[in-house]
Amino acid sequence: MDRNAVTSAKRIVIKIGSSSLTGTAGSQLDAASVEKIVSVIAALKERGAEVALVSSGAIAAGLAPLKLTTRPKDLPTQQAAASVGQGLLIARYNEAFTTHSILSSQVLLTTEDIVRRSHYQNAHQTLAKLLSLGVVPIINENDTVGTQEIRFGDNDRLAALVALLIGADLLVLVSDIDALYDAPPTQAGASPIHEVHAMTDIESIALGGAGSAGVGSGGMVTKVEAARISTSAGIPMLLTSLAQSAQALSGSTVGTFFHSQGGRTTSRLLWLAHASTPQGRLVLDDGAVTAIRERGVSLLPAGVTSVDGDFISGDTVELVSQKGEVIARGLVAFDAAEIPQMLGRSTKELAASLGAEYERELVHRDDLVLL
Repeated sequence: MDRNAVTSAKRIVIKIGSSSLTGTAGSQLDAASVEKIVSVIAALKERGAEVALVSSGAIAAGLAPLKLTTRPKDLPTQQAAASVGQGLLIARYNEAFTTHSILSSQVLLTTEDIVRRSHYQNAHQTLAKLLSLGVVPIINENDTVGTQEIRFGDNDRLAALVALLIGADLLVLVSDIDALYDAPPTQAGASPIHEVHAMTDIESIALGGAGSAGVGSGGMVTKVEAARISTSAGIPMLLTSLAQSAQALSGSTVGTFFHSQGGRTTSRLLWLAHASTPQGRLVLDDGAVTAIRERGVSLLPAGVTSVDGDFISGDTVELVSQKGEVIARGLVAFDAAEIPQMLGRSTKELAASLGAEYERELVHRDDLVLL
């Protein structure tokens, strides 16, 4: 796969960061920046693509009206800024999209909407319907009432999860940095890396934190993590700046293109791997680890040596080796309280002593994903 994947993508998730929309901390939303990203999206739609926009900027947009000069550290002030700024942000987007005769909508997500399977399905259906109707969903975390999600990585990880959620062909992160560099961009001799074929290729690179504008919460670390999530699921990622976004999306060799690493898999397994929150652990013996890794079998009670956590049937659990290495995640078929009496025993033995309902897997192979 090469950069033809950029120009041929039919469903695209674009994430734009706070500093790209507002400039330095304390400034108003920059109307020209909003209009620029909207014009880029309009061009994509003109060529037949569906586009979802994950937009940071609610907290940043609320700073100036509240006469704050830096991003607040405490949660209540962050939430107040988000409450003020979210309306300003969406109003500006709606105005800009209207000039292109494009209908946009607001979708606020929390981590629960990604983590809980039932919420995840609802979010998927809503976004799929909006895209099919030609609407551009403007997605942000619900920073006004949320807690954990405000520290979620400046929406980079959220954007990757949204890309998985809607089965995107391409993830685009628009940042105040125009590419991934082989050294800090301010350092003399630093060069942009235009292609990343494998995540192992950039393991030795020192990654920076939030940018100098002071209004974001992410940084290159969260962008690389977003690339890791999306590319492992078969979705390439493009990192570029707002100034170069149109050029990058036309297929030019600007920005950094992260090639997809894995084949497409079901949204259910993507959810298990990247969006679910494990509620406990099952520790496996060496034989079970080998069987799951090499033969793709279900996990039976006979292969489990211990259980940790307080979970119920249907929750996500981690499958861990004797050395503590997490090898997989899966949906467990029994409550945590039921499992200790099952450990090390065959399903036939369990059925004979505990009843026929115990003659089944702890984690079925269809509910299990290797990590």
